[in-house]
Amino acid sequence: MIRVLLLFFTFCCVTLSFGQDLEDRDDSFITENNKNILKIDIKEPFMQIAVKCNDFKPAAYEGGAAAYKDILSRYMYTYLNSDFYTLSGDFVFTLTIDAAGKVTDIEGSPKVLHSEVFFDDMQYVVRRIKKNWTPASCGGQSVKSEMKLKMNFSSVSVDI
Repeated sequence: MIRVLLLFFTFCCVTLSFGQDLEDRDDSFITENNKNILKIDIKEPFMQIAVKCNDFKPAAYEGGAAAYKDILSRYMYTYLNSDFYTLSGDFVFTLTIDAAGKVTDIEGSPKVLHSEVFFDDMQYVVRRIKKNWTPASCGGQSVKSEMKLKMNFSSVSVDI
């Protein structure tokens, strides 16, 4: 009996002395060696959702759709916090443009795993763009409108 207790006590001491202390563990390689690679392809032309009106003029961005596509892509590469999700596929974003030409809301679809975080990031990205749109008009009066953007988005996590 004493031998069994002595053997058990020795085994416990050896296990505890060789066990790894989690506070001394170096996890820095995880954030420094893992990178998300983004591929963004915003499709043109943007689709304006028409308002019932005989004399409807769609909202426009200064420089056209190509200028908005360029600035949106640059801001996405800069401000998306894609370390928290990996997504791949086609997404549609609906921008709500008020009568003053400001983007007041952005909604994304389809809803898939981790897409809510991506959609929240996209709201932040779109709100960072300071230039306003020329609002849509109906009969010469500025009106609220919606613009649809289609894009193919891929984020891939790789070890470097």
